Amino acid sequence: MELFVKLAEGFMAMIKEGAGVFMGFVTGIIPVLIVLITIVTAFIKLVGEERIFGFMKKISRFTIFRYTLIPFLSMFFLTNPMAYTFGRFIPEKQKPAFYDSAVSFCHPISGIFPHANSAELFIFLGIANGFAKVGNQSELAVLYLVAGLTVSLMRGIITEKITAFLMKRNEASKQNVA
Repeated sequence: MELFVKLAEGFMAMIKEGAGVFMGFVTGIIPVLIVLITIVTAFIKLVGEERIFGFMKKISRFTIFRYTLIPFLSMFFLTNPMAYTFGRFIPEKQKPAFYDSAVSFCHPISGIFPHANSAELFIFLGIANGFAKVGNQSELAVLYLVAGLTVSLMRGIITEKITAFLMKRNEASKQNVA
């Protein structure tokens, strides 16, 4: 009987701890997320979707912007998973690379802009809580963002090259069949 009492007490202690974490979110990060989402939505309405999309189409011609700035802006403005729709501004042969770089950027943007991928925020917060004991969380967030942009660029370029190679090979095999 004593075992069941200890299990029940342990279970309730876990529930209470979870409730405390939840209350921390309600008084901490949730209001921040709501304000950020409101500001981003207002900015899009003020500037206009057409202007934002036109800008994206223009800068997609440049490799460095295609795999850093566009994933950043798409995650910032549209958040995950709508961010991938910015792929419509990318030429067909570069879409797999854009998607790869955008997916790679889901975690890193959360440290500074939690509204962009709020589901991933818990991963960053878990890392940040450990880091807070030895360093500055803001410094970690900036380093996380820079590392994320670097990885996004590398993955985009590599995936673009792999896609081009496979498309070329596919065209060659179609010509050999005909």
